[in-house]
Amino acid sequence: MASNDPAAPTITNVAALAGVSRATVSRAFSNPRVLRADTVTRVRAAAAELGYVPNPTAQALSTGRHGLLAMIVPDIANPFFPPMIGAAQGRAETAGLALLLGNTDEDPAREHTMVGRLTPQADGFVLAASRMTEKQIRDLAVRRPVVLVNRDVTGIPRVLVDSADGVRATVEHLAELGHTRIAYLAGPARSWANAQRKKAVKRSAERAGIEAIMLPGQVSNYEAGMQAAPALLDSRATAAVAFDDVLAHGVMAGLTQRGVSVPDDISLVGCDDVLKAQVYPALTTVSSHAADAGAAAVDLLLQRLENPEDPDRRVLLGTSLIVRATTARAATGCTTRRPS
Repeated sequence: MASNDPAAPTITNVAALAGVSRATVSRAFSNPRVLRADTVTRVRAAAAELGYVPNPTAQALSTGRHGLLAMIVPDIANPFFPPMIGAAQGRAETAGLALLLGNTDEDPAREHTMVGRLTPQADGFVLAASRMTEKQIRDLAVRRPVVLVNRDVTGIPRVLVDSADGVRATVEHLAELGHTRIAYLAGPARSWANAQRKKAVKRSAERAGIEAIMLPGQVSNYEAGMQAAPALLDSRATAAVAFDDVLAHGVMAGLTQRGVSVPDDISLVGCDDVLKAQVYPALTTVSSHAADAGAAAVDLLLQRLENPEDPDRRVLLGTSLIVRATTARAATGCTTRRPS
């Protein structure tokens, strides 16, 4: 915060050193996107040289904004979200804004409460994989600009990681390897991505002429994956597609504990490509663009802040299959080996 010391540098001092108006100095900190990049750089360099720090309270009074964006995620421990958060924060900082982060632990009520508490401070929201109801999201959008990630609500700007192409390629890959009975291990019931992936597995299996079994799920974490291993074995599927890499990692551990080998006995595919080749064997997975989604979401939010009447935008990010070491030819007879 700016000092009350009379000798402290002022906005007038910065304007004089940078050779711009006081209004330009203010915009360089509160809304730099409306200025040329070299002007913003010159103003901020002058401010740094003088030791000037803008007063956030004064900025809020003059602009009606606090210089804060809020991003809400359902599970910060899920490795899908940190790259998204990092990219969003980088975009916000480039625009001269700070990013507040909220973690809801997959609890819709907690998300709703958190949003209510942050609304007085935040100029706008990025809701990643929101678990709130559509009505709650629309009510928030009346009060503050909102951008959604992996939640498709008509009329609200959103960035969607479209898993359809990647999942289609996955099912085709498994069919080519001779698998005729595959399972989908579901993620959170309220997840838009889960519904999309489940639908893509069903449709792709029908086209490929193979059987798809849907195994229910509530949460997506390592422990849930381990607990899903018995149900996968009972399904007699020779291959499985998990909602995400974290769930797949747990499934792999649960199968190993039961003496079942991946991929010799069961082929396994994850989604999101957040574990890369960090697990053994290296996980075949559907790519995601978490960082791109975070950056695109903040870009949309900044556009909406500048122009509240900006038309509805729906940004789709494609996916693709990355084949590693957890998929192989179906075992002879296409029946999953059960531990003795």
